Amino acid sequence: MSVETKRKKSENLKETIEMLLQVSRENSSAFWRDIAKRLVGGRRRYASTNLSKIDSLTSNGDVIVVPGAVLGAGELTKKITISALRISSSALNKIKESGSEFKSIEDLSRENPKGTNIRIVR
Repeated sequence: MSVETKRKKSENLKETIEMLLQVSRENSSAFWRDIAKRLVGGRRRYASTNLSKIDSLTSNGDVIVVPGAVLGAGELTKKITISALRISSSALNKIKESGSEFKSIEDLSRENPKGTNIRIVR
């Protein structure tokens, strides 16, 4: 099954999906192909995850991907690396205050092209 981006209007999103598919093909990574497939779906299917949920599901040192948006409700008490398609400004401030790190999906896929030791949080 091929992944089509024809219905997406955002050029930035199309480029992100195509880049994830390219990384997946070059490195035989099913992880990044899965993320691309999730982003091809309708916006209503994107994950919107609050920091409180992320905090309850992770432990120190984890690397997670949210195939959608990270929202700022709750607190983050652990030092983790978070990657997402979008992030609210309050969530970004709380992530920085906790000593955690935020990276774009593109940056994380370049750093870890195999997708090893990364968790998906929805």
